[in-house]
Order: sequence, then C-alpha cells, then structure tokens
Amino acid sequence: MEFKDYYKILGVDKNATQEEIKKAYRKLAMKYHPDRNPGDKSAEEKFKEITEANEVLSDPEKRKKYDTLGANWKQYEHAGHGFDDFFSQFSGTQTGGGRTYTFSGDLGDLFGNLGGFSDFFESFFGSRGRRQTGSFTTSDFQQQATAGGIDLEADLNITLEEAFNGGERIITVDGKKVKIKITPGTKDGQKLRLKGLGRARSHNGQKGDLYLNIHILQHPFYEIKDSDLYYNLDIDLYTAVLGGKEYIRTLDGKTISINIPEGTDSGSILRLKNLGMQKENGRGDLFVRINVTVPKNLTEEEKQLFKKLKSLRQD
Repeated sequence: MEFKDYYKILGVDKNATQEEIKKAYRKLAMKYHPDRNPGDKSAEEKFKEITEANEVLSDPEKRKKYDTLGANWKQYEHAGHGFDDFFSQFSGTQTGGGRTYTFSGDLGDLFGNLGGFSDFFESFFGSRGRRQTGSFTTSDFQQQATAGGIDLEADLNITLEEAFNGGERIITVDGKKVKIKITPGTKDGQKLRLKGLGRARSHNGQKGDLYLNIHILQHPFYEIKDSDLYYNLDIDLYTAVLGGKEYIRTLDGKTISINIPEGTDSGSILRLKNLGMQKENGRGDLFVRINVTVPKNLTEEEKQLFKKLKSLRQD
C-alpha cells in the first residue's frame, strides 16, 4: 500500500501551523474544486486528495497519529512489514457490557468504504482505527442492555453540499447495498439508526442495529456554525473603497450577487438572511466576511498616484 505524504499534497512544511494548513487547503481547493472544473476527472481526483490531506492535518488528533506513523513507516517497509502490521496495534478485541467480542476479519469488509477516502486513509483511520473520522468507534461490537443483537457504530463522512441539499448515499454492509437518505439541514454529529444491520449474538440470532455518526467534511469556502453559514470573500482595494458587486456560488449551485458598500473595511461581515442551513423554523443566515486584498508589485506610476491620493486626503 502506498504511503501518502499529506504535507507534500498540501505543499506545507511538517511544522506548519493550523492557519497555514487552512490557507494552503483553501488555495488548492479553489483551484481544483469540481464546480470550477466541470467534467475534469483529474481535477476531481486532485480535489479528493487535498480534501483527504486536510481532513488529517487539520485535526490535531489525526495529525499526531499520522506523524507517529510518518516517523516509523520506513523501518516497517525496510523490515519487510506492511502497513497492516503497524495498524494491527489499533485493532483487536472490543470490550463492552462486561463481555469481550473478537472479530476475526477486516471491519472494512463488513461495511465497505464509508468515508470515501483512499485505502491508505481507511486502513489507518477507518476499519482498524479507533474513534476518528471515517472509523469504527470503540463501541463497535459493544453489547447493549437489550435482549436483541449487538449494536454497531461507525462514522459516515458527507459533504456540506449533501448536508445542505440532502440526498442519498449507497453504502455496503456485509456485502449488501443499503440506501441512506440524507435530509436537508443534517447536522454534524447527528446519528442515523439502521435497524437490523448490526451483529447477532448467535448464528441465527436477532441482529442489533447500526448507528451512523454523521461527520460533515470541511468545505473550502464555507464554514458552518449551528444553522448559519460563513463565507470568506476576498475583494480588491478599489472595490472596498468605491463599492461594487461581487458574486459567490451558493451550496445549492446558484450564483448570487453581493453589494459591497463604499468604504467597506477588511473584516466587515455582511448578513444575508435565510440563506443558511435548514432548521425547524425556517433557515439560518449566510454571513459574508470581507477580506480586502492590498495590491502588490505596484508600478512607479501607480505609486505616484497613491502618493497623490494620500496628499489629497491629508489636506
């Protein structure tokens, strides 16, 4: 199995700060996002790759675990061992309800790839991992205080677009394809119950349930807080000073215009009502954060014009 260098994928140093990782991801995501590259399969694959890298490096726990492997994977390779030997320390028996259950197969064979990431990610953070995004939690195979079977728990990664618009997912459980309905306004951490898709305590016994913990992947342009959405909008200095219109693409694929008032400061937040996530009594709002970019590499003529403007403002 090929080792993935997530730092190289995002183009950052191994000592990069969280802010540097965020900026690198956003820059690459804007370049390779499917909306900006319709029908381009190579861009789509690149977008998946940088999303996977960001999913690991933006999470302190995942990053620490990944860095631990990164410091040792060469010695495993040179010793003739595979990644499975390294991952095996994260697998084994699961204990719960006073009894211990051992699963002899690969948990990935049970559920398939729920996360939608590479085999490397799934092997590391998924089927043999502990409570991480895309993984099976430590309550897997935990005996519940019921007379039924054994309930299982796993995480399901979805995009913010799926959470916003709703949709359907097809997952594989024990070789059986199961359709999952994602309702508009689905929240991070929400739990879906799939009845009868757990494990039985005996060969012909009643099966427990499968619980899927919803995890919304980080979006390159939008952030979500409760039912509100936040969008970072870069505008040039001239638009900030003179005012104008900017355009953004919403999560439902529409393009809307944003009116920028004259004299808008960097850091200003514009509120667009009822353009956020669905909730019980309507919809949240969309907040647009303004970031004013200062022109670089000015010509001598441009510098003189700015100096003239400065002198006019001081008079």
